[in-house]
Amino acid sequence: MSSISRPITEFCLDLYDKFNKTAEGQNILFSPTSISIALALIHLGTRNNTAAQIEKVLHFSSAAGRTGLGSELESAAPENKPERSQERRSSLSSQCNTDGNLNHEAFHALLLQLQNLGKSYVLSLASNLFIQEKFELKQKYLMCSKKLYGAELQTVDFKRDLEAAILKINAWVENKTQGKIKELFVSGMIDTDALLVLVNVIYFKASWEHKFEGKNTVQRDFKLNQNASKPVQMMYQKGTFKLGYIEELGTQVLELPYAQKSLSMIILLPGDMADGSAGGLEQIESTMTYENLMLWSSSEHMFETTVEVYLPRFKLEGTFNLNEVLKAMGMTDIFSEKADLSALSPVKSLVLSNVVHKTYVEVNEEGTVAAAATGAVIVRRSLPLTEAEKLLDHRGERCTSLGRLGLKKKSMLYLQFHYLPQEDQGFLETTLPEAHKSFSEREKCPSECCISFW
Repeated sequence: MSSISRPITEFCLDLYDKFNKTAEGQNILFSPTSISIALALIHLGTRNNTAAQIEKVLHFSSAAGRTGLGSELESAAPENKPERSQERRSSLSSQCNTDGNLNHEAFHALLLQLQNLGKSYVLSLASNLFIQEKFELKQKYLMCSKKLYGAELQTVDFKRDLEAAILKINAWVENKTQGKIKELFVSGMIDTDALLVLVNVIYFKASWEHKFEGKNTVQRDFKLNQNASKPVQMMYQKGTFKLGYIEELGTQVLELPYAQKSLSMIILLPGDMADGSAGGLEQIESTMTYENLMLWSSSEHMFETTVEVYLPRFKLEGTFNLNEVLKAMGMTDIFSEKADLSALSPVKSLVLSNVVHKTYVEVNEEGTVAAAATGAVIVRRSLPLTEAEKLLDHRGERCTSLGRLGLKKKSMLYLQFHYLPQEDQGFLETTLPEAHKSFSEREKCPSECCISFW
């Protein structure tokens, strides 16, 4: 049975493909879940072709959008109270039934599931609607954004005190991400025409099941390609871990569990790189599909063995303006005079002017901390479109990182990243015992790795 993991994963792969075309060797770090939730909140206020385009971008077809909900809601709810889950589902269906194929209840189930991971993890999500004073939102939109996404509502005054409004939004984001995401909106991204700013944030913190000892962290060379390397910091431990192998790609798959083992980091180790290239990673990228990602990290294709692991100690950040990416993926109407936001507000001529996304991840001896925030600005179109777009298309800084995180049961993804070393960072390496040399002809993985959190 399908679930929300498939559309989010496919959306993630689409984004990765778009970002990767312009990354030019840079790290890329983004959260498809945060972006998806922000777009779903926008979709809740759209109708007709505007809504259909968002559904297509998020991979919610008529089949995918309507299946898998029951199992997710039931797994997210307390096991001893299935009737409460059913009542909640029926209530939401009757009160927040929307046209189109995007299943908002599936997102609601996702949020419930993330809230029930257990005490070993900190994983929080929050959404907020920052609304211009006296701007009217439809009551059904307010009710459903609250019931389905837990969206808060705060009033600001973009027209008379723009700086204070931006400070308020950024302060909320910084607080919800424990200080990891600062200044989601910089000068120029929001102007006095703003009527509504929708924001979603995610914060994650988890400790390793088996922590790395600080005394074992040393400086080693990170191999950029056959001809170049960089000195970096890396952690080390020897232990029993699950290991897999993708024979056709010559790629190893390593699972590093977090505390209590309900979440894990999955690491893909590409084959040897040709001179001056990263061919192993490119092969992985060219074959990344939802089915392959599920297959490569499945328990049936991995076995437990003793492994020596050298893992980078690093911090990565990413900043994106998503306007052009979303347009290229097919979400064009909402940025134009064709936008239909009639389910959001009775006010006419509303358009989406800016979508910004920021991310943070830190991997160290203790575990992982990750955060993401997505903000979307709604304005009333008053200038000729070509001029308005020129004024509002403020690009964020070039990303410095890519990444993926989700539940071990593969019910969703969070971050996907491709790691290349920056200053004072490390690399990942595995050394297999002699008995498993047939599993890999080489003793060390290449330096450039694809790292996934599951």
